[in-house]
Amino acid sequence: MALATGTKAPEFTLKTKNAEGLHDISLSNNLGKKKTVLLFFPLAFTSVCMKEMCDVNDSITAYNDLNAAVYGISVDSPFAQEEMAKVDGLKFPLLSDFNKDVSEAYDVLYADLLGFKGVSKRSAFVIDENGVITYSESSDDPHDLPNFDAIKAALQA
Repeated sequence: MALATGTKAPEFTLKTKNAEGLHDISLSNNLGKKKTVLLFFPLAFTSVCMKEMCDVNDSITAYNDLNAAVYGISVDSPFAQEEMAKVDGLKFPLLSDFNKDVSEAYDVLYADLLGFKGVSKRSAFVIDENGVITYSESSDDPHDLPNFDAIKAALQA
């Protein structure tokens, strides 16, 4: 079961890749400054995952207006994620949890999904400026998109 609201969010540092190269992004970069939205998704380039990331991208201004940094996280390599971000024109970073440590820490790792071992469950977390989880959602069905209205409501609280 995913980490519950009121829980201190586990710190992490993950890689992202863009035209300038590989970069580290840490949760602590936002602490004391802005809220953080973590969107775990199973696999790059799958139709539901691409729809989710595109839906978020289409409303990225709303997240920015709510003083939130948004990150998509999957176990794909940062190189595959870079290509997905290019194809979809994403304006927010995709973070590679290639070693599966963060998905495990947030308790959103499938033991087995269609024969794939250790893929992130479709999950969403809102973390406040103090590092506390204020919204937590995870689905065992990879087709279920997060409740974006509830995520935005948690950002406004």
